[in-house]
Parts: sequence; structure tokens; C-alpha cells
Amino acid sequence: MSSGQESVFSEYETETSQTSKLLRKFKETPFVPIGMAGFAMVVGYGLYKLKHRGNMKMSLHLIHMRVAAQGFVVGAITCGVLYSMLREYVVKPKE
Repeated sequence: MSSGQESVFSEYETETSQTSKLLRKFKETPFVPIGMAGFAMVVGYGLYKLKHRGNMKMSLHLIHMRVAAQGFVVGAITCGVLYSMLREYVVKPKE
């Protein structure tokens, strides 16, 4: 690449902080961190309930926790898609 040409990735090169990139992504897609946090909460709850599961089999407990975690993440993704569709098609930004 010659020195006279502008870089294709100039937007990404100006933001050197990983934190600023992460915050920008969270602002663009707010349901991704919500889905990740919900997944972490379900996993934490599952680990807590692992001690108090009584006579339930381990495999059955793990299946229930996996289904709950996947359900939360799919729900967050669905809400995110609906939110972006609403923002893009119903409440159109002024151009």
C-alpha cells in the first residue's frame, strides 16, 4: 500500500481502545449484552441448584439448564431483531 492512499480500515484504526470499541458495539446492538448476561445468570443459577437438586439425575439437571440458557439467548436475539426492525422500518430516522 502506498503512503498516499487512505487506509480502508481508518475507522477502526482511530479507535485504539478495546473498551471504546466494546461500548460502541453495545450501543449498536443492546440485546447482545442482555443475552450474554442472561446466559451467565442461568449458568450461575444452575450451578447453585446443582448442590440442591435432591435425587434428580445429573444428566437431567444439565439438560434443563441447557434448555433454559438457550431459551434466554434465543429470546434476547429475537427481541433484538424485532427492536432493529422496529427502529429501521416503523420509526424511520430522518435522513
